[in-house]
Amino acid sequence: MLTNDILNALKTYTATMANDVTLVLQTGEHEKRSALKDFLTQLVSVSDKLQLVERDNALRSPISFELEVDGVRNGIEFSGTPSGHEFNSLVLAILQSSGTALKLDKHVQTLVKSVDQPLHFEVFISLSCHNCPDVVQALNQFALLNENISSEMIDGGEFQPLIEERGIQGVPSVYLNGELFANGKVDTAQLLDKLLQKFPTISQVTETEALPLQDITVIGGGPAGVASAIYAARKGLKVTMVADRIGGQVKDTVGIENLISVPQTTGTELTKNLYSHLTEYDITLKEHVRVDKIEKGKTKSLTLSTGEVINTKALIIATGAKWRELGVPGEKENVGNGVAYCPHCDGPFFKGKDVAVVGGGNSGIEAALDLAGMVNHVTVFEFLSDFKADKLLVDKAKASDNITLINNAAAKEVIADNGKVVAIDYLDRTTDQVHRKHLAGIFVQIGLLPNSEFLKGIVELTPHGEVIIDEKGQTSEPGIFACGDVTTVPYKQIVVAMGEGAKAALSAFDHLIRQ
Repeated sequence: MLTNDILNALKTYTATMANDVTLVLQTGEHEKRSALKDFLTQLVSVSDKLQLVERDNALRSPISFELEVDGVRNGIEFSGTPSGHEFNSLVLAILQSSGTALKLDKHVQTLVKSVDQPLHFEVFISLSCHNCPDVVQALNQFALLNENISSEMIDGGEFQPLIEERGIQGVPSVYLNGELFANGKVDTAQLLDKLLQKFPTISQVTETEALPLQDITVIGGGPAGVASAIYAARKGLKVTMVADRIGGQVKDTVGIENLISVPQTTGTELTKNLYSHLTEYDITLKEHVRVDKIEKGKTKSLTLSTGEVINTKALIIATGAKWRELGVPGEKENVGNGVAYCPHCDGPFFKGKDVAVVGGGNSGIEAALDLAGMVNHVTVFEFLSDFKADKLLVDKAKASDNITLINNAAAKEVIADNGKVVAIDYLDRTTDQVHRKHLAGIFVQIGLLPNSEFLKGIVELTPHGEVIIDEKGQTSEPGIFACGDVTTVPYKQIVVAMGEGAKAALSAFDHLIRQ
C-alpha cells in the first residue's frame, strides 16, 4: 500500500500532466490481482488525469496492466506489481506518457525512431535489483518514441514457471521478440549497441547538429568525471560531458559510508545528487552514448556511437573501471544462467541452493555474508594464501555456519548442464590437484578492470590498462588529461576520484590559458 507521504509526493509530480493516462488492468482471476488493483487504485487517485479500467486486452496475466494515452496503447506493460525499485519505473512511465520530456539524448532518440519493424521487449526483473529499473526505464522510453516498439516488465518472483521454462538465473534478463537479447548489468548505450548488432539495417544518425568547438570535453560520468565537468564549467569554459551513464560504478553501490561529511548514503542517492549538481551548470550532456574514436592533435576530434563528432581543445578521460572477469571457459557463456557479478541483485534466485564467491577481498567476503542469509551454503575461493579482506569481515565469515573459506584456489572452468551452472572446477595451488565443487551459482568478485580499451594508441597505458598520468593528471598526450579509477592513481575510492577529477579540470584549464 502507498503511504500518505508517497501519495502527496505523487500529487506534486502529476500536477503538470498534459495528457490523460489510463492504466488498463487485465481481467481474470489471480490470488495477487486484488492487491494489485488496490495498489493501482491508490495510484490513480492522485490526479484527475489518471484513471484505472479493467478490460480484457489479452495481456499476459490477470496481474498485468498496460498504459494508454488518450485511449491509445503506447507499448508499455507491467506484469506484476512494480513496487520496490520498480515503482520509479512506473511513475516515470506515467509522467513521460503524459508529456514529461524523455531523458534520452536527442541523437539517441533519432536512432530509436528509425526502427521500422516490430520489436517486443520482455524485461525479467527482481524487485530487489537496483540495476533493473535502468533497463526497464530505457526500454519504456524506446516504446514511447516509436510505435513499432513495446516493452513489458515481468516480475520474476510472480512468474516462476516462466522463469524455469527460460532457465533464467539472473536479472535483468531481456528478451526481444521471444529470443534472449541481453542479460546481467546492461545500460542504455549497450542496449543500443546490441540493437544495431542484431538489426544492422537500422541506420545510425548521420545528419547531426554539430556542437561548436569545445574548450574541454569530459569522457565519463562517475564521481571523477562529474567533478571535472563542474570545475571546468565554473571557469566559464565550453564544456561537454560524454557518458554511457551518470554515476558510473557508484550507481551499482548499495551502501556508502566513507564519503567524508556524508555519514551514510546509497549509490542511487549519490548518483541523483551528482546529476543534480551537474545540471546546475551550463554543461552539454551526451548521456547513453560512447566515444568510438579519438583523433589526436592540437584540436582533438571525438566520434560518438551515434555518429556525432565533437571537436575539443582539451580532453579529460574519466571512464572508470568495470568488474574484472575470471577469463575461464564457461564464464561468459553462462552469465545470467548461474554466473553473476551482483550478489544483491541475483542472490534471491539461489534461495536454498549452494553457491560460490570467487574473490577473497572485501567485496568477496561482503558478498558471501550477504548471500549467506539467502542461500543454503556459500564457498569462497581466494587465489592467494591469505584473504585480502579486512580481518573483521574474515572473522565474521569464519564464524558463519554456512560459509566455507578456501584459499590457494584458482578457478579453472565453469561447468554447465542444459544451460545452467552445476559446478566449478578449481585448482588447489598447494597440491596441483583440480577439484570440482557442485553448486548452482558463481558470484565473481575479483576486482576491477580499467575502461581504457578505446585509448590504445592514444595515450600511454600500463600493462594492466591503466592510463599513466603525472601529478597534475596529464597523460602522455598534450592536452589529454585523466582522472579516477581508469588511471594509475592508487586507492580506487569515491573521495579520491572526486579530488582527482577536480585536479584534472584545473590542470586542463591551466593548459588552455597557456596555449
